[in-house]
Amino acid sequence: MPEWLEVVLRTLSAVTMLFVITKILGKRQISELSLFEYITGITLGNLVGYISLDTDTKWYLGFLAVFVWVFVSAGAEYLTLKSKRFRDIVDGRSTILIENGTLIEKALKKERLTMDEFLEQLRKKDVFRVADVEFAVMEQSGDISVMLKKEYQPLTPDMLGYHISSEKEPRTIIMDGHILPETFTNTEINEDWIKKELRKLNLTISQVSIGQVDSKGELTVQTGTEALPKPANTTPNAQIKDLIQRLMDDLRLRKDLALDDKDRLKYQEALDQLQTSMHAYQKNEPRN
Repeated sequence: MPEWLEVVLRTLSAVTMLFVITKILGKRQISELSLFEYITGITLGNLVGYISLDTDTKWYLGFLAVFVWVFVSAGAEYLTLKSKRFRDIVDGRSTILIENGTLIEKALKKERLTMDEFLEQLRKKDVFRVADVEFAVMEQSGDISVMLKKEYQPLTPDMLGYHISSEKEPRTIIMDGHILPETFTNTEINEDWIKKELRKLNLTISQVSIGQVDSKGELTVQTGTEALPKPANTTPNAQIKDLIQRLMDDLRLRKDLALDDKDRLKYQEALDQLQTSMHAYQKNEPRN
């Protein structure tokens, strides 16, 4: 067998084997790596390179080395799932960097993390002031998780006492001009419904780059040049009503968050005046 053909066959065999090994070891091998998984990736790469190109007559021993390493790696993965102590040894432990709003310099030194690097990691979390952080921890992967102090956390409907209905994940039912029937099983959506909705938009399935159905059952599509359906053109009267409603919602929110009765009274007075103006506008609104 020619040497070049032998190298081709060995390389294809090595790539196939590496693909199978990666599937066996799991998705973590291609996402966040622990220290042991990092070492495993480097070692397997070196062994596969040896199998592909080394012209030594005993190159086949490289396969044996790969299988041994995979056995060890799979065994280590199993033990990390079963044993917390072994997991702490292999993957390491998380390190608290800020606790109760206080920076722990010893923890930074332990992780060999400079202050500039720490500030960079905070900025990646959209945090630009250390004083805003209540708790920060360096995970086993090296990433830093941050919890802001209560007063600096974004407002949520729960904080304001609002009850919001749950939102379902939009389903992609069309991709690259093809319907994906497996995505709308056990639902009222079918190919006839999709074609009917597309006819309303003067589109064919082949013209759609991606189509999604939201939790309300509404279909939105992207053709590669525009998004459909486009928002309906609202009248000036409707735009004025929407603007006033947003102002009223903002006043109610500020009133709820006011720190004293005096401020709450001012916001209520402004809200009453705006409501009065809104009623007067609606009363004199021209009829279409």
